[in-house]
Amino acid sequence: MHKMIRQMAQLTVQTPLLAAAPATSAAKLLAMPPVITQNVDCCGVHTATSGGLCTKWNKHNYGPRKWLEYNKTVHPPQAVGEEPRKAYVCHMRSNIKYSPDKMWYIAAFVRGMSVDEALKQLNFVLKKGATDVKETILEAQQMAVERHNVEYKSNLWIAESFVGKGRVFKGLRRHARGRFGRVEYKHCHYFLRLEEGEPPQHYYLPEPQTPQQQLEHWLEQMRSRKIINSL
Repeated sequence: MHKMIRQMAQLTVQTPLLAAAPATSAAKLLAMPPVITQNVDCCGVHTATSGGLCTKWNKHNYGPRKWLEYNKTVHPPQAVGEEPRKAYVCHMRSNIKYSPDKMWYIAAFVRGMSVDEALKQLNFVLKKGATDVKETILEAQQMAVERHNVEYKSNLWIAESFVGKGRVFKGLRRHARGRFGRVEYKHCHYFLRLEEGEPPQHYYLPEPQTPQQQLEHWLEQMRSRKIINSL
C-alpha cells in the first residue's frame, strides 16, 4: 500500500490552459487526455532494490571495455622451430548484482584450475556469485571453440580470474522515531581469461617447499647467523 501511495505521489497531471486558447479550440483541448509525466528525482538517491541499471540510471556507463580488446590482438608470425603460441580468450560479465568482496572468494577459488574441474567445483559452491562465474566460464569456453580456433574445449584452463568494483547505488532505509540509515546496492565486474593447454602444477609462485627443503632452508639460516660486535 505504501509503495502504491509513493508512486501516485510522484505522478503529476498537467492540464492545458484554456484561458489563453480561443473558443473554437477549447473543445479540442477538453477532448484531449491529460498529459501524465513522472517527476525525476534529482537528489541522486536510489531507493529501489531492483531495476537499478535501467536506462534512467545507466545512460552513459557502458562498463569496462579494455578487457575484451585483448581478443583483437594480432600476433606476429612465429619462427621455424619455435614453440607454438597458446591460444587464449578474454571474457567478462559486467554489473553483476553482487558485492565485489564476496565475489573475490569465488574468483580466487577457480584460479589455476582446468575448465572442467572449475565447473565441477562450482556446482558445490552455495553462493549466489558462483552461478555468474559458472555461466561466464561456459560462455568463454564456447567463444574459444567458435571464434579462436581452439580444437578441444576441455583443453583450457583458467589463467586469470579477478573482480572489479561496479556501480554502487545509495539509498535510504527508514528506521523508527524518524531516523534513517544508509544502504548501498553494490555491483561488480567479473573478468576471466582462458588459456589453451594443461594447467600448471603450482599456479602461485614460489612453489611450495617439501618438509625436507624447509628443514634445509632453516639450517642454512641458523648456520649463517652472525654475532654483532664480536671477535
